[in-house]
Amino acid sequence: MRKRLFIKTYGCQMNVYDSARMAELMAPLGYARAETPDDADLVVLNTCHIREKAAEKVFSELGGIRLLKRAKERQGERMLVAVAGCVAQAQGQEIIRRAPFVDMVFGPQTYHRLPELVARATREGGGVLDTSFPAEPKFDYLPETAAAGVTALLSIQEGCDKFCTFCVVPYTRGAEFSRPAAQVIAEAERIVAAGAREITLLGQNVNAYHGIAPERGEWGLGDLLRALAGVPGLERLRYTTSHPRDVDDGLIAAHHDVEQVMPFLHLPVQSGSDRILAAMNRSHTAGDYCRTVEKLRQARPDLALSSDFIVGYPGESDLDFRATLDLVAEIGFAQSFSFKYSPRPGTPAASEKQLPEAVKADRLTELQALLQRQQRGFNAAAIGATMPVLLEKPGRHDGQLVGRSPYLQPVHADAAPEMIGKIVQVHITAMTSNSLFGVVVGKRDEAAL
Repeated sequence: MRKRLFIKTYGCQMNVYDSARMAELMAPLGYARAETPDDADLVVLNTCHIREKAAEKVFSELGGIRLLKRAKERQGERMLVAVAGCVAQAQGQEIIRRAPFVDMVFGPQTYHRLPELVARATREGGGVLDTSFPAEPKFDYLPETAAAGVTALLSIQEGCDKFCTFCVVPYTRGAEFSRPAAQVIAEAERIVAAGAREITLLGQNVNAYHGIAPERGEWGLGDLLRALAGVPGLERLRYTTSHPRDVDDGLIAAHHDVEQVMPFLHLPVQSGSDRILAAMNRSHTAGDYCRTVEKLRQARPDLALSSDFIVGYPGESDLDFRATLDLVAEIGFAQSFSFKYSPRPGTPAASEKQLPEAVKADRLTELQALLQRQQRGFNAAAIGATMPVLLEKPGRHDGQLVGRSPYLQPVHADAAPEMIGKIVQVHITAMTSNSLFGVVVGKRDEAAL
């Protein structure tokens, strides 16, 4: 009798990738994916510690899972419950204490041991905790990836050595580690053979990649992008998330030289104030960021940017906040993510005096209004243009497909289902704040006859 696995994924694309690999690990043991926890024999919450009150949201979710588990036990069935990811890494003992019905708690560096952990939990009756940082690279123990959609994620780097004062990643993901280039290329070849046409390379600091080269020495991200561009059938490459300090000349040159690298880059700056950037331990100034952007745009004039911003960081003055607005106005962003600062337990900034919530809220509202105007302006500039769109999946309406522009904008257009996976030219006719709408050029030409 087949068993069922339900995974709920919180947070970043790295967690999405990790959840897919966990499902692959359990498939040989007879676990098929379940759509809801009600149908599952094993429930995994793959958690993220970046968002505000992340741990409390997990405990709230566990409350419902506990009731479901008890109901199954009354019917003579057993459900295993696991908490994985960054909240598990940071608060493993607390999870075991507050939610003793949880059978397994393991961090993002040990999920490759999931089959072993399931066996232990079954044998020992639960309470299995593994939040170690193993010496062996987990990627060496994962199954070869086979399944893929039109677009796919590929983790090439993990961990962080930057120790920004607001961030828990160095404590939950560990030190920076880069996969060997040959291993990455082999996985990309398998993903493309399974049908992917676009791959997004993932890492906590993806452009700090320094993997062992296939022959000798090390490759940076620019070298890896050039090599991946040679994979037959791989038509688009993206990468996220980058640190401004690690944008080197080789990576900039790749944006100019490699056709498959899309002209869209997520490059978090966090603040436009040098004083706040120093307090954050960001290791770059606003001027450094602007000069990096200038070099990138010289290499790729059609490059569009997105970024991350934190407002209300401890000690941020009105002048500091105005510096952020000035930087946004100077650079111009196609889209962005912005947040009020919220303390993360164990990080240096958490012990600093916090700004009033009302101040944070007012600043966030003002910043987001500016960022939204820029995003609307960027999308509006696409109206009347024709751009290549990779069609990914059916849209909400019959006969409609949704794809992505080179700038990661969702694009809706009428097209036949067999066009999924194709790159087509779409003439853009309308927009919303987040999406574009258009007509496939061939269909537009037919309509004019």
